[in-house]
Amino acid sequence: MSEANFSDPSSDDFEALSRDRIPVRSMVEADLPAIIAIDRKITGRDRGAYYRRKLAEVLEQSGVRVSLVAEVDGQFAGFVMARLDYGDFGRTLSTGVIDTIGVSPALAGREVGRALLSQLMINLASLRVEKVRTTVAWNQFGLLGFLEKAGFRPAQRLSFRRAVTG
Repeated sequence: MSEANFSDPSSDDFEALSRDRIPVRSMVEADLPAIIAIDRKITGRDRGAYYRRKLAEVLEQSGVRVSLVAEVDGQFAGFVMARLDYGDFGRTLSTGVIDTIGVSPALAGREVGRALLSQLMINLASLRVEKVRTTVAWNQFGLLGFLEKAGFRPAQRLSFRRAVTG
């Protein structure tokens, strides 16, 4: 006799069990050196000043903390810095905004990014946030592919920029 399977056949394989296998916790100030080290390995640049400002914003200025870190075998494995945006450019609904995500290159392919995004989505859903957005450089193909697998799609908005001249 076979066992009845009541699972949802349209389940989201992207999130399936990732957060159960990889511990994810809230970001704390002591995570800064590991965040900077991972970013340096990914970008080849020292962006410590940027991360000090972002961490201060995430921990001190934000009313709601949603930034997370993941650990594998007790070691820092990755992070996602996110915030809540309570409306802009005529939008009135709160939106989750992913500012930065990074996974240790040594742990690529071990579902660290999946676990981070999965837990982030759960946290945002509990805050009744309905949408999450981020910005990605057009030539970051690895990140674009990762976000596509996570269910992200191009937005219906165009972003414009202009140099400020004196």
